[in-house]
Amino acid sequence: MNTHSILYLSRADVVKVDLSMAEVLRLVEEAFMHKAAARVEMPAKIGIHTMPDALIHAMPAYIPGMNAAGMKWVSSYPTNLARGLPNIQGLLVLNDTETGFPLAVMDATWITAYRTGAATALSAVYLARAESSVAGIIACGAQGRTNLEALATRFALKKVYAYDVSPVALEGYVNEMSAKLGIEVIAVDRPRQAVEGCDLVVTSGPIQRKA
Repeated sequence: MNTHSILYLSRADVVKVDLSMAEVLRLVEEAFMHKAAARVEMPAKIGIHTMPDALIHAMPAYIPGMNAAGMKWVSSYPTNLARGLPNIQGLLVLNDTETGFPLAVMDATWITAYRTGAATALSAVYLARAESSVAGIIACGAQGRTNLEALATRFALKKVYAYDVSPVALEGYVNEMSAKLGIEVIAVDRPRQAVEGCDLVVTSGPIQRKA
């Protein structure tokens, strides 16, 4: 009798793969090219909503040209931030395209953050001026980090203005990203200051409806 095993990758396991942002950008761009050429099967995502402003979505896709099939089961709970938990969490299931057997189940939090950052930078490559050098970042969480890292991979950034409603998060972001990317990252007091005079502007904060 044939046996089948499933690889499980925790968040720490996924991070330890140490995939570079340049490689993430290459893979995401390849996937986008397949999608643009109508060579991807990607039905509209479906979801459930357990509370206001919260969602859990199923996101399946099949890319024949990359021999990839799977589904992301991802949640967004903005109220998690008050609990000290990530807003975005999820799992990704990868299937064998010939047998349908699940090959791997992995944490999708890192994957989601880096894929989102890559999508931002690729959009900017096609929509922004090639000489863009000043960026504005509004919201300094995980995606604020990957957005900037991805932009810095494709653009010669010289200066970044950053804003966040949390002074602690903002200070941590400025220190971390300045050191990591070797770019001058400046904390500002108001969102407008992170927009005016910038070539590139990215917002990545959760939206909550008022009761």
